[in-house]
Amino acid sequence: MLFGGRSAEHEVSCVSARHVLAAIDPARYDVEPIGITRSGDWVLAEGAMKALAEGAGSLPASLTADGPTVEALPILGGAGGGASGTTAGGPQQTVVLPILHGPMGEDGTVQGLLELADVPYVGAGVLASALCMDKVAAKTHLRAHDLPQADYRWLTVDDEDHGGVRRPDGTGSTIEAEVDDAIGVLGLPLFVKPANMGSSIGVSRATDRASAIAAVELAASYDRTVVIEEAIEGREIELAVLGNESPEASVAGEIVPGADFYDYDDKYEDGAELLIPAPLEPAELATAQRLAIAAYRALHVEGLARVDFFYEPDGRGWLINELNTMPGFTPISQYPKLWAASGLDYRALIDRLVQLAIERHERNRGHQRTDH
Repeated sequence: MLFGGRSAEHEVSCVSARHVLAAIDPARYDVEPIGITRSGDWVLAEGAMKALAEGAGSLPASLTADGPTVEALPILGGAGGGASGTTAGGPQQTVVLPILHGPMGEDGTVQGLLELADVPYVGAGVLASALCMDKVAAKTHLRAHDLPQADYRWLTVDDEDHGGVRRPDGTGSTIEAEVDDAIGVLGLPLFVKPANMGSSIGVSRATDRASAIAAVELAASYDRTVVIEEAIEGREIELAVLGNESPEASVAGEIVPGADFYDYDDKYEDGAELLIPAPLEPAELATAQRLAIAAYRALHVEGLARVDFFYEPDGRGWLINELNTMPGFTPISQYPKLWAASGLDYRALIDRLVQLAIERHERNRGHQRTDH
């Protein structure tokens, strides 16, 4: 298992990893937790291993990326960084669980390393991870597949041009001018987000010009590419999707934010009200499940993803917000709760994710011819 990482979501990953570690069947898997520090060092998490050996109840509330330094490729090439176990009575095999959130973990970078190491790993591949992490790339791809979403604009903060801005066509501008254009097209309030970040980190709800300018500056401190979206007056609905070639969607959950929007505190400090299953008519749920799977396929996702929607019952209907390819696995996270409500408990969910990783790895090996 890999956890921690170099992003602002380091703590979330450490909490998620703790709960995945506690849920894994020790009779079926031998688990070796590898932490990635904020500076990028890979360490053998000896404290977590010792606590796990004493029983899941001995695990701390959050894992820590502390321990002896190890080299990434050698540890992956051996038996480290994963969960070794038998599946369907077969031989023991190493599978890596990259319980990493945000850039440098969920964005295709670590997935590329795992491909080089030629080990099965849980979750989306390189392309899907990169597409779904980059909100602009994901929105562009969803638009190409005629999938519904909110209106938006994006810009790149050009550090080499003394704080200037580059529009999508490459021409220069300023934050102030782009905010004025966005307000003119999208109205107020606006949501401003870094393109490559999760857990609502760096996200702001701007209610006027000054707060929108400040929001762009905040978002740009996390990523040069910034997304400006219209505010949606609708319900926030999430579905979990699981599978490779034949993905399935869970029941829906509804978020009733405790703040102006579903922010970091709501997500990880239990500030929001979560309704599972969401109060939807059967036809509404069927439409959401169809769109969730369509978005999952359009972005080439395999393994798992949480698909987030806005729903305007009396307006445009279902609008896809984003797909999260490694959603949180904390006690209050939606993804495992949605599958539990759909009849798949936490431990069985982990088993299924490991099996999907092995199936994909074996399938892909049949399409890696190197001669000509």
